[in-house]
Amino acid sequence: MKKQELIHLHGLLAEVCNHYEQMAQCDVEHAKYSELGVRPTSIHKSKTDHKAAVFALADGITEEMETETEPEAPVSATAD
Repeated sequence: MKKQELIHLHGLLAEVCNHYEQMAQCDVEHAKYSELGVRPTSIHKSKTDHKAAVFALADGITEEMETETEPEAPVSATAD
């Protein structure tokens, strides 16, 4: 993935995070993400920095989603 594409993905993921926080009325854990100091607008940062930020942001979102949803009943594997 090119740096420009990664920055675009970073921006989209940041928007998803903001939207999720508004819709679910919760706060996504940003500690690892904030620690990096890389934002989608930080175009001077390296590709590696943006990659780390994308992974940290994605981890925070998925962890929040996992804690918010309750486990569903297992679905039977039999055919109808």
